[in-house]
Amino acid sequence: MLQKLFKLKENNTNVRTEIIAGITTFMTMAYILAVNPSILGDAGMDPTAVLIATCLAAFIGTACMAFMANLPFAMAAGMGLNAFLAYTIVGLYGYPWQVALLAVFIEGLIFIVLSLTKVREAIFNSIPLSLKRAVSVGIGLFIAFIGLQNAGLTVDNGSTLVSMVSFTDNFRTAGICALLALVGVVITAILYIKRIKGSILIGILATWILGIICQLTHLYVPSGDYYSLIPSFQMTDFTKLGETFGQCFNVNFDKVKIFNFIVIIFSFLFVDIFDTLGTLIGVSSKAGMLDENGRMPKIRPALLADAIATTAGAVLGTSTTTTFVESSAGVSEGGRTGLTALTTALLFLASIFFAPIFIAIPSFATAPALIIVGFLMFSSITEIKFTDDTFTSAIPAYLCIIAMPLFYSISEGISIGVISYVILNLICGKRKEINPVMYVLAVLFILKYVFL
Repeated sequence: MLQKLFKLKENNTNVRTEIIAGITTFMTMAYILAVNPSILGDAGMDPTAVLIATCLAAFIGTACMAFMANLPFAMAAGMGLNAFLAYTIVGLYGYPWQVALLAVFIEGLIFIVLSLTKVREAIFNSIPLSLKRAVSVGIGLFIAFIGLQNAGLTVDNGSTLVSMVSFTDNFRTAGICALLALVGVVITAILYIKRIKGSILIGILATWILGIICQLTHLYVPSGDYYSLIPSFQMTDFTKLGETFGQCFNVNFDKVKIFNFIVIIFSFLFVDIFDTLGTLIGVSSKAGMLDENGRMPKIRPALLADAIATTAGAVLGTSTTTTFVESSAGVSEGGRTGLTALTTALLFLASIFFAPIFIAIPSFATAPALIIVGFLMFSSITEIKFTDDTFTSAIPAYLCIIAMPLFYSISEGISIGVISYVILNLICGKRKEINPVMYVLAVLFILKYVFL
C-alpha cells in the first residue's frame, strides 16, 4: 500500500530508507518543541498550550505535504517568525498576542489564494538556476551557523561579534556541551563517510547518550539555562490548549491601528514567502528534485500545504508554520517521498503525549546534524559557474550565499541575490537573461527595505 501511495520505486527508495529519513528530520527539528513555547511564552502565551499547538500544526502541515505533494519536507513553527511575533509585535509594538495570531491567520489565507492562483509558483520559476543553487549553499552555511550556536561553540563577542566558546569557563555546563557537540560532529562525519545508513540520526542519539552519561558522572551539571538531559515521563496537560485555540478571533480592534496591522500582516507574508521558497529551492536542489530548467514539478501542492499549515497553526495558537530547512537532514538520509514527511508528521503527533521526553533532547545533540547537513548542502557550490562570462549571475549568487548566515535570514539572502541579479544584468546589457517577474521581485524587495 505504501509503495502505491507514495510511489517508492519510481523515486528509487524504500520503506526503511523513508522511515529513517523521517525520524532523522524529526530529531533535527525536535528542538522547536522546547524553543517555541519558550519564545512565545515571553509574549504571554501559555507554554504548554503553545507546545500542543506547535505539534498539531506541524502534524497537519507535514501530513498535507505528504499526501498533497508526495515530498519529504516537514513543517513546524518557523524560527525567526516566532521571535518576530514575541519580541517585535508584542514586545516592541505592544500589541496583544491575539492580534499577532490574527495577522498570521490572515497571512495564511492570503497564502492559500496566492498558491491557488500560481503567483508563488511563478515566483519560484522566475528565479534563475544560479540563484537557486546559491540558495542551497547559503542555507547550508545558515543551518551550520545555527548548529554552531545550538552547540554553544559560537558565542557573542562585543569586539568581533562572534567567537569560539572558552571550554574551560563553566566547563560543567557550556564547556562540556560544546565539547560533546564537537564529538558528535566527528561521530556523525565518520559514520557518513563510511556510508552507514541513518548516520545523522545515530549521531544525534550518540551525542545525547554521551550527554546523559556525563550527567550521571557529574561531568555535566544541570544549572540555570542548562537542564537535565534525562527525560521525565509526565503526561501533557491537554486542557491547556483551550488557552490559545481560536484566540486569534478574540481581538478588540478598538486598540488596533489598521495601517499598522496591515504592515504586520505583510511583514509576516513577506518573510514567510521567501523563507519557504528558499527552503524548497535549497532542499529540492540538493535532492535533485528540480528539472533541467531549475523548476520543481510539485511546487504548487507544496506551497498550498505550507499555506494550510500556517492558517491552521494560527487557529491552534502558534506562530507561522513553515517548511523547515532541517528537512534537508532527512533528504540527506535518502528521503525522497511523502512517506518521509508522514513519518515526521506522526512523530510530531506522538510527541504531544511524550512531550517531556522529546523536550529533553538537548540542542547540542542536534547541532552536529545541522553542521554536517550544512556541509552537504554547501557542496552545491561546485555547480555554480565562476567564470568571466558568468559574473553577472555568479556575483549575485555569491552575495546571496554570504547574506544568509551573516544576516541570519534566508529571505534576506534571496532579496539581496534578486536585487543584485537584476541590477547587474540590466546595467551590463544582459536584459534577455532577466525574467519579467524578477523585475517585480526586485522592486518589491527594494520597497521592503524602504518602508518596512
